Amino acid sequence: MRRRDFITLLGGTVVWPFAARAQQPKVYRVGFLTTGSGPAPGHEAFDAALADLGYQQGHNLVIERRYAAGDLNRLPGLAADLVRANVDVIVTESTPAALAAKRTTTVIPIVMATGGDPVGSGLIASLARPGGNVTGMTSLASQLDAKKVELLRELKPDARRVAYFGNSKIVAEQIGFQELQKAATAVGMYAIFVEAPGSESFESAFATVAAADVDVVLVPPSAPNVHARSQIVGIAARHRLPSVYGSREFADAGGLISYGTSRAGLFGRAAVFVDKIFKGVNPADLPVQQPTKFELVINRKTARALGLTVPRSLLARADEVIE
Repeated sequence: MRRRDFITLLGGTVVWPFAARAQQPKVYRVGFLTTGSGPAPGHEAFDAALADLGYQQGHNLVIERRYAAGDLNRLPGLAADLVRANVDVIVTESTPAALAAKRTTTVIPIVMATGGDPVGSGLIASLARPGGNVTGMTSLASQLDAKKVELLRELKPDARRVAYFGNSKIVAEQIGFQELQKAATAVGMYAIFVEAPGSESFESAFATVAAADVDVVLVPPSAPNVHARSQIVGIAARHRLPSVYGSREFADAGGLISYGTSRAGLFGRAAVFVDKIFKGVNPADLPVQQPTKFELVINRKTARALGLTVPRSLLARADEVIE
């Protein structure tokens, strides 16, 4: 045996070369693509869930984060950047981010952390058999909009006109507005769509609503909206417009009422999908999961400021009442 093949220490102990020692852990690379502007509620739950599953940043995990800051036109370039970074999986927040990722790669698995209607948006073939390289969670945001109309009617029975704050370029929000229209028509209300794609448009959007004599407003839980929730809630308060939101973060920020899925829960489950894919499961064989629990949060302090009395029946159904 040649001398360079081993080193003999005093006492006859043999130390094999470094290459023969325990192998370094595999480093997994996760791409994170969102229409938001930066870290938002739910993101920390994703990181924590991965840590619980044995993936530690700086040890065996790297997360490449890309933020579109509300500009949908940036998503294709950011998705391509993640592909060039040779990530093992792309996690997306919002339907536009998932669509951009899917159009960029058919090879890298894509896990949706949030999304309104993945079938209607063309992301997957079906929930049970998604096919292709896309799987993950659906927040059912658009399907819940009809329920939000009912909640607004309970809070303000005389409401006749409802506005939907959305981005007409987002398929899931187009579907959400259609659901809102059907629910509003069924109870004798009139619905309008107001373009509000980002923070720079919120002031003008609320001005449009005020000029149209709208009684109540529905704000979807898109990533840009969640990021700017304090701004949105503040403008709604100035205009004294009762508004319903799609996630509890808005009610926590002073919004009147929220109804939707837990963002932390969605992102936590997305981490489980990532773990399964790392362990060799094909995303085409992973059914897309729907949430089973929805949170109703009422900010009673905001209701009083708007001169609204929250019915006891509604208070009884709330998961939390903020006093």
